[in-house]
Amino acid sequence: MPDTFRNDIEMNFRSDNEAGAHPAIIEAVARAFTSGSAFSYGADQWTEKVEHRLREIFEKPDLRAFPVITGTASNALALSCCTPPWGAIYCHPVAHIAVDEANAPMFYSGGAKLCPIDGPAGKIDPRKLAEALAHPVYGNVHHPQPSAISITQATECGTVYAPEEIAALTNSAHRHGLKVHMDGARFTNALSFVGCAPAELSWKAGVDVLSFGATKNGAMAAEAVIFFNSELAREFEFRRHRGGHLMSKMRLLSAQLDAYLTDGLWLANARHANAMARRLIAGLTPLKGTSLLYPVDANEIFVVLPAHMHDALQEAGAQYHPWPSDRPGERAFRLVTAFDTDPAAIDRFLSIAKVA
Repeated sequence: MPDTFRNDIEMNFRSDNEAGAHPAIIEAVARAFTSGSAFSYGADQWTEKVEHRLREIFEKPDLRAFPVITGTASNALALSCCTPPWGAIYCHPVAHIAVDEANAPMFYSGGAKLCPIDGPAGKIDPRKLAEALAHPVYGNVHHPQPSAISITQATECGTVYAPEEIAALTNSAHRHGLKVHMDGARFTNALSFVGCAPAELSWKAGVDVLSFGATKNGAMAAEAVIFFNSELAREFEFRRHRGGHLMSKMRLLSAQLDAYLTDGLWLANARHANAMARRLIAGLTPLKGTSLLYPVDANEIFVVLPAHMHDALQEAGAQYHPWPSDRPGERAFRLVTAFDTDPAAIDRFLSIAKVA
């Protein structure tokens, strides 16, 4: 029996959140654990090293970076520095902050309102944003005040903003005095797809603060809030502590980020995840009855599968999530590849799909 038909290969494409941690990161945490005592609350050498490394990577000497444990905390705390409680935060209707974070942005900001701006394939339409920002609500006490926009990179539909697409949004936002936040839970996957410098996909395109994700890309539990506009960082440490996200043994977070950024591990992990997604769609999309809902730019795939193929894959143990489709009668699904996806799992999945 060919290796591609082995039934002991796990075909888990539910989420990159379900992947493990890279051995280099686990080893780095173990070393930080056993290295003796260290200053607490972020005054340690690991945390300092991470900030310096990020300044080099993003080519921004005055950058400020703060580790936090979760992506939700990263997004919500970053946004709380960009808006007053009476502010309006513009985002895509399917943005993680709008759908999946249980009102955390509103809670941490003290009540700011999320205002959806639609656009195809998870991207905010720059014309619709410009129209929303042109409304005469500025200074009107009866309306939330436009304060920030939040864009997701890569988007919740698996697509990626190019630098010029980001600039189209940020130019409009800055023209009206708004701050720009980027939810970068999969920033490295997006960066791998675009192939530009990190600075070009962030602050050079007009981003003020980035929620820099590592957990989905090989860390145990570590994110960083990166302020390119250092003025916005003045209150962050107080907000982080008030919100219960200041770790006493911060070195255990920072050790993960340090290992993540060492020798290009973060980029290698994302390249592998993206490559596995391309491998999957290369074999899947030629099959009769399949079609993509969105372009596959990073490591998320949204695909229509015929019923007989889906049933055969489920019977064989393939794991992935159903996803709504706007087209009547179609059954769509989301598949996500990760930094540790086994090519053999891709090949087994495709072998089953081809004979279904």
